[in-house]
Amino acid sequence: MKNSVRLAVKYAIYTAVALIVYFLALRTVDFHENPWFRVLNGIVVAFGIFSAIRDYKDEYVEDFSYVNGFKVGLITGFVSTILFAIFMAIYLFHIDTGFKDMLLRDWLHNVNQGGGLLIFILLLEGFSSSVVITLANMQYFKKSTKIFQNT
Repeated sequence: MKNSVRLAVKYAIYTAVALIVYFLALRTVDFHENPWFRVLNGIVVAFGIFSAIRDYKDEYVEDFSYVNGFKVGLITGFVSTILFAIFMAIYLFHIDTGFKDMLLRDWLHNVNQGGGLLIFILLLEGFSSSVVITLANMQYFKKSTKIFQNT
């Protein structure tokens, strides 16, 4: 149990750093306001979860089960989402408040709704995509119970 959590947190940190670097790279070329570039966030998270489950399966072959792999994937996705949300909260509320106001104005037509809603949406998006990505990855990593017959 401890080893799987340690491995998942390690990959969650890698994934969160990759998400932060990607966001800052978009910011430097002024593409951070285009929502279509957020698609790559899902690819980064999917790769982080895939890598965590793969390494867990390789390291603990005899202990690997669907539930254990699913747990590693969820922990990786959830922790990376929380770390990225913390970064975004600092960025939105202290570094570039104009970006927060622009998002609120475009989405809600009212800047006074509060930036906490943006962080909540980010967390909800991250948690839900982590579950879906983990389920998809586990289809690849699960042990098959089918017996293949030569026909």
